[in-house]
Amino acid sequence: MKNDSIIARRKLLKLGVVALGTGVASKVIDSSTKKAGAKETIIALQELDENSTPEEILEELIKGNKRFVKNRPEAPNQDYVRLKEVSGGQKPLVSILSCADSRVPVEIVFDRGIGDLFVVRDAGNIATPEEIGSLEYGTAILGSKVLMVLGHESCGAVKAALDNKPLPGQIGSIVAAIQPAIDRANQDDSEEFYIKTIKANVLLQIERLNASPLLYNLVREGKLKIVGGYYNLRTGKVDILT
Repeated sequence: MKNDSIIARRKLLKLGVVALGTGVASKVIDSSTKKAGAKETIIALQELDENSTPEEILEELIKGNKRFVKNRPEAPNQDYVRLKEVSGGQKPLVSILSCADSRVPVEIVFDRGIGDLFVVRDAGNIATPEEIGSLEYGTAILGSKVLMVLGHESCGAVKAALDNKPLPGQIGSIVAAIQPAIDRANQDDSEEFYIKTIKANVLLQIERLNASPLLYNLVREGKLKIVGGYYNLRTGKVDILT
């Protein structure tokens, strides 16, 4: 009986080890599969290059935002390997003029990584000479084929322009740059007017970018697409305005 009991225990231990090994193997296989899938996806994302059309690049950018909205980010190009890859130079296919608002983390919003986006930020996403010069560099020199002006819900800079109150320091210069957008909208006190003004401001800044001969020529030659975007703070979704 004693020997039978020992044999039985050994069988149970053996079965347990096999089961454990199977579980570990399954996890390893599953992990490998996930890694392989992620790698394939990242490669697919990186297939876009200087030969890709602006439309194709914009489509990939929006796909990244859709992943973010669904809480299924792939987080491409966010590791040490990518850091080393781009340490010698950059070729971002997208340039973005974004508001400096801390709630609009551009790379995260579009599920992109290091070296993917050339981002210029200021309060109110306004196209001042310095910002325009930076974006001319991002497109004409670095090769971006898409240039997006990204406004967002509840923009504080636009709200300050709407309030039209005295402001300290140089903040008033931001308000002055946004004021024409207010004049273009059908003014009232509703939340809808606030949103319309934010979007009108995006379109206003696009006009200022198109006034750059360098950017205008790139657009005319089909080498660049300038679009507007509106970011919803609550959903994370970016809607294309143009």
